[in-house]
Amino acid sequence: MAANLLETIQINLGYPELQKIDPVTQMVIETDHTVQDRFSQAAIPAILTGLYKYVQTDAGATEFMQETNTTNWMTKIFKDHKSEVIETIAAFAKQSDEDPVAKMNKIAIEAVKVVKEHLHRDSSLMELKVYFNNQKNDILLYLPPLLNIGEFLNDGTLDDETHKMEGPVSSFIQSVGEIFSTPVNEKELAQNNNPK
Repeated sequence: MAANLLETIQINLGYPELQKIDPVTQMVIETDHTVQDRFSQAAIPAILTGLYKYVQTDAGATEFMQETNTTNWMTKIFKDHKSEVIETIAAFAKQSDEDPVAKMNKIAIEAVKVVKEHLHRDSSLMELKVYFNNQKNDILLYLPPLLNIGEFLNDGTLDDETHKMEGPVSSFIQSVGEIFSTPVNEKELAQNNNPK
């Protein structure tokens, strides 16, 4: 499996180590977090979860692979919920005086760069979808449920507490779930809906 995308971005951008969500309390196990710690704890997994959902469609995956210089990832990923996501992350981070959009877009730009460095130049859309699918469980271990990112992305399973658990039983349950959520492309969906 590829290197942990969340950890790579955290290191590349100089953010402190992120904390996993406690599966019992559904809270971040906090130590002496600064404002920046809370921002990265919310923003990095939220943006990576958004990118995961974004590339699950062929249109999103194509745009992800072709995009070179956008600074508007928040709008692309979260669409009509962009303002709500930004407000939620800012509230979680206790950043009322600062506009976090530039920092959030910087996280997204770094994620796109890291993924493209990992994949081959001529990688298929399916390879991109599988890459993000393989990263999903690692990302969700750090995603604070208080953000309700799954709700903003119309996928409540992303906020499910089973994604915060680790161990053999949890890993087995998650792997079974992955079998049923293997990405498909829109051409395959059309063929399945219109059999000859």
